[in-house]
Amino acid sequence: MGLRGAELPVQSEWVIFAVALALVGVCSVTVAVLPRSWIAKACKKDRDDEQLFSAPLKLLGVFAAISYVVALVAYLAPHRWNLDPQLMFSLCPMYLVRTMFDPSLVATLFLLAPMNAAVYGALGTTLGYAWLAFHKRTSS
Repeated sequence: MGLRGAELPVQSEWVIFAVALALVGVCSVTVAVLPRSWIAKACKKDRDDEQLFSAPLKLLGVFAAISYVVALVAYLAPHRWNLDPQLMFSLCPMYLVRTMFDPSLVATLFLLAPMNAAVYGALGTTLGYAWLAFHKRTSS
């Protein structure tokens, strides 16, 4: 089954999007498996500093909550709204599933929207650690 249609972006845009999601995933997994002392050293913080994990966790929560809501809006939006597919694919990968298969509300609430929240929560965590690492270097 090919992804063809007036609403779907061309294949080269899919490759860029897939690479961007893969990079976020690799960065998140890398940070997740690093020892706490290495993360503290990179962020120039004490290993027991509360901010070392609170800032990235706050961003994880914010990004996950916003992306969960975006996934619900993408599902519940009537077709007459004519949402831009390229924008929706970048904000909500689950939008592809809605375009192709029209999942149920239960599947969206308990499977697709949480997956979307996990992807963008990981992005929030990665950005939180990057901010901690580079913010201290510029202000020192």
